[in-house]
Amino acid sequence: MSNRQHHGHHLAHAEKGVVSRVGYLVLVLAALALMLLGKADVLVMEKVRATISDGVAPVLDVLSRPAATADKLVVEFGELSALRDENTRLRQENARLLEWQSAARKLSSENQQLKGLLNFAPGAEPGFITGRVIADSGGAFVHSVLLNAGSRDGVAKGQAAVTGDGLVGRVHGVGSRSGRVLLITDLNSRIPVVVEATRTRAVLAGNNSDRPRLIHMPPGATVSVGDRIVTSGHGGAFPPGIPVGVVAQSNEGNISVKPYVQRDRIEYVRVVDYGLQGILDANSAVEGAGFSR
Repeated sequence: MSNRQHHGHHLAHAEKGVVSRVGYLVLVLAALALMLLGKADVLVMEKVRATISDGVAPVLDVLSRPAATADKLVVEFGELSALRDENTRLRQENARLLEWQSAARKLSSENQQLKGLLNFAPGAEPGFITGRVIADSGGAFVHSVLLNAGSRDGVAKGQAAVTGDGLVGRVHGVGSRSGRVLLITDLNSRIPVVVEATRTRAVLAGNNSDRPRLIHMPPGATVSVGDRIVTSGHGGAFPPGIPVGVVAQSNEGNISVKPYVQRDRIEYVRVVDYGLQGILDANSAVEGAGFSR
């Protein structure tokens, strides 16, 4: 009985050895076959590689997308942060530019006003003070403006007030820091003038409108629309030749003058000291001009 068992074990062991050797031989032969096949047909192997690559590519693409997306988000976040900073900087710069633009426009307007004053040549080097209009009466019964220059600056009552366009009026009242100018359109204003073309003398009388009138014209005097009106120099108030305005209307006994200086556009005024005795009252001015009421 024991001999049979021993013989059976011997046969099983022999069979296992044969199977192992055969399997090893098969693998070697398969490897050789694959090598020979790869060398024998390169196109077949390339197709196999391509097929494997095509099968793996979608998986690799899916796996690579999260990383690429994360990188893209990081880049976009950095760009967004930079854009926010740039936008803030541009807004601040735009605000500063708007402030400079407003200041430049204001300075340009003031420069034009001051250049206009240079167009008027007051004569043989008279003294003058340039003042800015800080208040306008704006009433129906008083036409005057308040300047930011007074007696401490050399402004005195009776001095002429002019712009680059012509006569504005005369200084009517003076304080230490301010001066009030009575405009040529005021009801109380009386200025000796002449018609420049004919040298006809008259008095420019304000009437609280934008069109003062010529009064005390000599009998038979003719005045045409468009004639230029200038100061005559009589009465000791103003020197001759200061531009006043032009004749706007000439009817029977009603001659109105359009002043060169528009009341609502007065910003800067030159107060000129001609060294005269100062403005006289209306009666004296008319008498000094050689007219009677």
